[in-house]
Amino acid sequence: MEFEFPAEAEQFREELRAFMDAELPDWWKGLFHDDDRIYPFTREFCMKLAERDWLTMSWPVEHGGVDADVWSQMVVREEMWAAGEPRGPQYMSLNYIGPMLMEFGTADQQERFLKPMAAGEVMWCQGFSEPEAGSDLAALSTRATDADGCFLVNGQKIWTSYATAADWCLLLCRTDLGERKHQGLSMLLVDMNTPGITVRPIDSMGGPQEFNEVFFDDVEVPYDCLLGPRGDGWRVAMSTLAHERVGAALHARVKVLLDALIEYATTTKDENGQPLATRPSVRSGLVRLQARYRAARLLCYRVVSAMSAGDANDVDPAVSKVFSSELNILIGNIGLDIVGARGQLRTGDGLAPLDGLMNDHWVHSIPQPIAMGTNEIQRNIISQRGLGLPR
Repeated sequence: MEFEFPAEAEQFREELRAFMDAELPDWWKGLFHDDDRIYPFTREFCMKLAERDWLTMSWPVEHGGVDADVWSQMVVREEMWAAGEPRGPQYMSLNYIGPMLMEFGTADQQERFLKPMAAGEVMWCQGFSEPEAGSDLAALSTRATDADGCFLVNGQKIWTSYATAADWCLLLCRTDLGERKHQGLSMLLVDMNTPGITVRPIDSMGGPQEFNEVFFDDVEVPYDCLLGPRGDGWRVAMSTLAHERVGAALHARVKVLLDALIEYATTTKDENGQPLATRPSVRSGLVRLQARYRAARLLCYRVVSAMSAGDANDVDPAVSKVFSSELNILIGNIGLDIVGARGQLRTGDGLAPLDGLMNDHWVHSIPQPIAMGTNEIQRNIISQRGLGLPR
């Protein structure tokens, strides 16, 4: 079997890398850092990608893309995650909110929302989880009732990434009562500047204030912002999750870290004057990481290949997500073991090995088993739908 990219895709990769080398500023360390310059920069960066038709290149031409093949789009995903995701929050709208609009949106909605996405002009957030509805998402209680010509939304969402910067929110809420909790849900497209919306950042161990609580108090949402059929929001939501889980090329960041660790281990000497790479524990750790990196990469490619062939399923994205997210934690653990106690120092500290790269990654990897659907839920999907085990 051939696992290499087509020559055209690799040529594009070199062109994209040259562009990023020229455009990424010296202060850029990645999306998940405390720096007020990050969100404005990511918006400008996405607009420059859009000017080159690289932002939504796999989208159909009529929606602002160039009908590029999925492997060219995978090049973009890998290079962006390797560089700390300079597309910022827009990776969500590009990977799954946009495709959701293509599948379920009306012609007017597609015209209204897809063009700004393709131009890199708009940021979205996702309002799914609630204090009492995380893994059991269908238990959500945020309500959208009928008012005078619109929905009136009341409720609370939590763990909403990028809500402080977002222009729009993809909101899953309850519009009707059903016999089962999965029934009666609807998907709304909500302008984050609408009166009645309050965003409250959440402090966490995962680094900067990426997560937020979002409160909706009598928020008016026009009926033409209902995405998909009313009461069928569960199906709309589930259609996007595979796109979300494969859209984040987590293995690409692992490759950057692994290369840095290999160089560090071969050039740094221990107290006996021997390279760290001569230690069996260091060599074993690096080999484990290399094997798992290659496996994570191929699991991701398997999902992309199946999607492009119209053979997508729920199980493969779940396998890929669990494996890749846990690999990101593993490389943080092994990396900190290799660089030693000073590895806990942060970026900018002159004594920090690799300029604090391993500590930064380890901290930011903490939420990954929760993001994009908890790994516990993914394991349920794998066991029940993949292995046929009972609930």
